[in-house]
Amino acid sequence: MNTKAKKIIDFMGQRKLAAIFSLLLIIGSIVSLSTKGMVLGLDFTGGTQIEVGYPESANLEDIRNQLSNAGFDNPVVVHFGSELDVLIRLQGKPEAGLSDSVLAALGNGSQALDLRRVDYVGPQVGEELREDGGLGMLTALAIVMLYVAIRFQYKFSLGAVAALVHDVIITLGFFSVSGLEFDLTVLAAVLAVVGYSLNDTIVVSDRIRENFRLLRVSDSKAVINESLTQTLGRTLITSITTLLVLLALYFFGGELIHNFAVALIVGVLIGTYSSIYVAANILLSLGMTREDLLPPEKEGAEFDGLP
Repeated sequence: MNTKAKKIIDFMGQRKLAAIFSLLLIIGSIVSLSTKGMVLGLDFTGGTQIEVGYPESANLEDIRNQLSNAGFDNPVVVHFGSELDVLIRLQGKPEAGLSDSVLAALGNGSQALDLRRVDYVGPQVGEELREDGGLGMLTALAIVMLYVAIRFQYKFSLGAVAALVHDVIITLGFFSVSGLEFDLTVLAAVLAVVGYSLNDTIVVSDRIRENFRLLRVSDSKAVINESLTQTLGRTLITSITTLLVLLALYFFGGELIHNFAVALIVGVLIGTYSSIYVAANILLSLGMTREDLLPPEKEGAEFDGLP
């Protein structure tokens, strides 16, 4: 007989502190988003993209300084493909001879620069992308809520959506506070965070549902603590391996996907936290019990089998 008791971590013992921490993060994010806003990228505001080829490795900081000194406001300069290819993003409506002005500011007649491509994104396109992106996020949350409600129970769906909204608001708030540019790649990362966080929440919810049915324990807090302890190893391993890949993208993937990697790193960290504390905390606050998961009894079931 194995007398060694398995240690159960009391996650829910700290649920009030976790709720205060989450509330502070959400309030801070909302305040920053409503007052400071976000630095929207060219995809949303409209502007010009210019791809320039250099004969030798280009110094991005020097290029930014050259453009700023020439009167271009807040130019975004990143490598595109290799260190010889540079992508320049300038906000605002383009003027006649803009590409020639950029080349003049960069070359000063001393370098043979190759103008590869000039693209203009109009403000109407940017506004449409912004609206479609927001609509896509709301649609994803609605589908998630419906799926979890059908697969588990409506209390689980409220917890899952609360965790997803929590993760999205804090990730957006991080970009608002840090002043990093928010473009389509970051929006894609935020939607990926929704999927990642949902996957973690589904695993935890499935174990909670199973333990409510298997464990002969009336205390919901004890059932949730045991479920979270059982899934903790899987959650940490998944998060750590994902973060290793994202850190590699952040340091070696180039500036073009820098903000994409940052959004996913923040989202994975917050998503791991929310799958442990937010979703389970909501379940406990809603008074989740074993009876909620039992199938409803059919009328007259007690007479079944009688002659």
